[in-house]
Amino acid sequence: MAEVATFATSDQLLVVIDPAARHTDGESVRIAKDVLSAGAATKVCLPEGPEEFARALARRGSRRPVVVGDDRALLRAVSLLHRRRELAGCALSVVPVGAALSLAGALGIPTGAVAAARAVLDGVERRLDLLVDDSDGVVLGTLRIPPIPPTGRSPEPMDGRPWLRTYQSLVRTLVPPRPAPALSGPGPARLRVEVDGVTLIDLDQPVEGISVIPHGSGTASIEVRPSSVGAEAAPLLARGRRVTVSGADFRYRADAMEAGPVRRRTWTVWEGGLGLTLPSS
Repeated sequence: MAEVATFATSDQLLVVIDPAARHTDGESVRIAKDVLSAGAATKVCLPEGPEEFARALARRGSRRPVVVGDDRALLRAVSLLHRRRELAGCALSVVPVGAALSLAGALGIPTGAVAAARAVLDGVERRLDLLVDDSDGVVLGTLRIPPIPPTGRSPEPMDGRPWLRTYQSLVRTLVPPRPAPALSGPGPARLRVEVDGVTLIDLDQPVEGISVIPHGSGTASIEVRPSSVGAEAAPLLARGRRVTVSGADFRYRADAMEAGPVRRRTWTVWEGGLGLTLPSS
């Protein structure tokens, strides 16, 4: 993570206020607007949905973008700028407002409206590493591949014949119900994990979970927790620039978003891929 530049209060700001932030905590939004307007020339946008949010960022011109919203708004802004290949030349600022602010806090953004707005005005741009997958998805914090979720009995299909439903109801009243099978807990997955082309774990060894975190030096830290019987198996640790996971269908959680199922996905570290305004101290 490298410090790049400080900002002058004469900078022009484009303040994009996510609609969820306005509905969740209007008072914090008002405070952020007042602090930003007092310290810089601001243009405020109040998009009503994702399309207007995207248009506002795309038409920002030379103004420095400031997103007022929660972690999802932050991720939306970064994803939009990434798809437009504008992250390299853009310093993004964020004033966290909403219920989900853990990602913003983990990145070093103050989670109080006043402190965050002051950081926008007086902070510095720092370049942070990103994980980018082969479908152009972006991960700012932690990528997690959890165990396979529990499975249970599928619900009975709806039938369009009323007489059949009546008959089934009568049978249920005459025959004692059998206890439903207990749902099993999350089970291990069989996945191959490759780091920079070298296999860390293969399909013959079930795994309980995988995590990948950008390390800040152009590489990511990878942890694989093998499934164990009896004594707990030690996690497998590695560091590399490219991580490929393949095998049975799996879902993954990228920051606050769940994706999948997929059978193969590759994540690559983009060193310094995101410029984020953070407090100078």
